Amino acid sequence: MDGRAASLTITDKIPYFLEAGIEPIVLSAITGLKDQRFQHYQYIAWGPSGFRFDFRHWVANKYGRGWFYKLTTGMVSILLAPLIAIEKLCLGYSSQWSWSIPAFIHGYILIRRGKVDVIYSIGSAWSAHLAGVWLKKATGLPLISEVHDPLVIRKDPNDQGFEKPKNRDARFRHYLEAQLCKYSDYVWWFTQGALHYAKVRNPNLNTSGSAVGFVVMPGANPPGTIDKADTHQYSEYLNLCHFGSLANDRSLSIILKAANSLFSKYPEASKHLRIHAYGAPLDSLSQAAIKQYGYSDILLAHGRLERDPVTGMSGREQVAQKMQQADVLILLHGNDEWCAEYIPSKFYDYLWSGRPIWGITHRNPQLDQMLLDRKSYVSADGDELGIAMALERIWLDWQQKQLIKPVWNPIGVDQAVSSILSHIASLKAVS
Repeated sequence: MDGRAASLTITDKIPYFLEAGIEPIVLSAITGLKDQRFQHYQYIAWGPSGFRFDFRHWVANKYGRGWFYKLTTGMVSILLAPLIAIEKLCLGYSSQWSWSIPAFIHGYILIRRGKVDVIYSIGSAWSAHLAGVWLKKATGLPLISEVHDPLVIRKDPNDQGFEKPKNRDARFRHYLEAQLCKYSDYVWWFTQGALHYAKVRNPNLNTSGSAVGFVVMPGANPPGTIDKADTHQYSEYLNLCHFGSLANDRSLSIILKAANSLFSKYPEASKHLRIHAYGAPLDSLSQAAIKQYGYSDILLAHGRLERDPVTGMSGREQVAQKMQQADVLILLHGNDEWCAEYIPSKFYDYLWSGRPIWGITHRNPQLDQMLLDRKSYVSADGDELGIAMALERIWLDWQQKQLIKPVWNPIGVDQAVSSILSHIASLKAVS
């Protein structure tokens, strides 16, 4: 799926797996494009809420979001509403859970036909891991699991994640993490924090008869044509650009608040500062801040960049172009406790741009160090004074045309694949 972080984390690895002699058979949802390089099967979720979600994306991809989309998706939503209500009442899981059923059935058939040697579950969506565990139990084939986001969401620094959540979906994810640590042969997370807390909850991890757990830094391939030369041109505007999703716990409102302080001290800055949001609608806090301060000309929302039929550029290629044109790239980490176990995937794309990054982070020493090693502006989420001071420094640096020159040290996907294969190879040799 063009520009979707979870999809890119998977598809960027494929060329390196192929080069290593691995022949993938991919089972995925129908919401993305079908890969023609290998066997790729796409399945729609069987549950009513999952079916509705997948159907909407399928129609939008095939016919756009015009009248046909509104008509067909509206009818399907009405027809499925009673079933969705029953599903939520009886199970209470997130909509994608039921994709596990067709994935398991078709995966089992492929395994019984002798087509599969190893099961590889990748999520993002936890339904992939559920299907992987089912297949492992049913067939005994080796299972390797790549966990993108923590399955157990802790509440605060003192919460280790032992308490069973009241929310049924969260409670099932808690159970599923334990299943992965028990039945996977190898399982990895994307941060040291995520691995640490998984070990705390699952002391059997890395013991005999259980999963071998480790960390893989996912990295990213260049998001488009990248010019390594420092050809950046300063214009009349200081352009701060944010790429990716926004939410009330990851909001540009904190930048607008800092901008308000900046304008009080440097009134001329209001004529030159522009904040651009690409990839998602503005969150409600950002919208409220725009109204509060009257900054509709300061914060500009551009939405998702889709494939351009005129130039033929994909959304990802356009994003790469916009990144390199930015003066400073904003990296919003969020303010939830799970930030200690999470690094925004957009960070790896940012590293390819060669532009300065302003990271506003939350309780993640690993991310802080990666930013500092590459010379970045770094602030702590919740530190309003520190954020205001960082924006002032950026403003003064820009005025002097001396913005930080970042260290060119992107993290590619090749190192992730090499790490995965070397871990498995070395551990097999020992066993």
